[in-house]
Amino acid sequence: MSASVIEQKQTPKPRTITTELRFTDKVFRGVVTGGGMVSLVILGLIGFFLIYNGFEAIRNAGFAFLTGFDWVDAVPENNQPASYGIGAMLYGTIVTGILALIMGVPIAVGTALFLSYYAPEWLKKPMVVVVDVMAAIPSIVYGLWGFFVLMPHAEYWAKLIHKYFSFIPFFDMPAPVYTRSPFIAGLVLAIMITPIVTAIAREVFAQTPLERIQAAYALGATKWSMIKAVVFPYGRGGVVGGAMLGLGRALGETVAVYTVLNLVYDIRIEVLLSAGGNVASMIVNKFGEADFVELQALMAAGFVLFLVTLIVNFFANYIINKTARE
Repeated sequence: MSASVIEQKQTPKPRTITTELRFTDKVFRGVVTGGGMVSLVILGLIGFFLIYNGFEAIRNAGFAFLTGFDWVDAVPENNQPASYGIGAMLYGTIVTGILALIMGVPIAVGTALFLSYYAPEWLKKPMVVVVDVMAAIPSIVYGLWGFFVLMPHAEYWAKLIHKYFSFIPFFDMPAPVYTRSPFIAGLVLAIMITPIVTAIAREVFAQTPLERIQAAYALGATKWSMIKAVVFPYGRGGVVGGAMLGLGRALGETVAVYTVLNLVYDIRIEVLLSAGGNVASMIVNKFGEADFVELQALMAAGFVLFLVTLIVNFFANYIINKTARE
């Protein structure tokens, strides 16, 4: 038998190119689509449950439910009606979330840059594992650690900030009470969101086109100059999206904030003062002793928090997806 005949017999038959999905592809698509639809249904049911049970409270209070500072039960003996408003707690939620971003995002971006461009291989792998593990730690652990370990040291730094920056209204103190303040709560939340933002920023930095990096080096740029000229512009949208995801986590956090922050139904701009709160920790604090009317108000508060975190997370995903397409 000639060599040409043997070669013809051993040559595999070309695979037919077709757009028709194989059975395994159809199964995988069905499983993924079904999982996504189930998630959407569960999300919709949660929102429907909250608004169904809390609509009466929102209808009775009107817009004052979002702007009111009182959370007072009805007193039938004095003909005093119930007054429920989450304005102060909503303000505290936003303040602690912004403080977490201010303190956490720079550390997260710096860590992501170090892991992507500076860390040696022997150090990079264990640090990535540590970051991933930190993202999975339960919030109660962060809360307890913040209460017993972080709070005594944070009080020292709060006093130091007040001493040198009290001319700024945010750092002024009407009373020398520094423990359980929005500053400490924001610090705990910053530690919680840092692994999330770090992981997203590191993935975005890793997707920087290699030809742009090589072009920057070819023009004589140093590593830091290359990062400023190439990596930062390319990854800016992804970092913003990661920060928004971290903000969504901070806005909805409950146990950690409840552990290190006092609930005070008032709007105070002094972030070092032991007064504040957020919507989630207020719900936890009031839920156990709530009657039917107050329970409706708590459900309404939960629905507002649900909408806020949902909008923030959708906005973050939009930014990340837009960056990935560019």
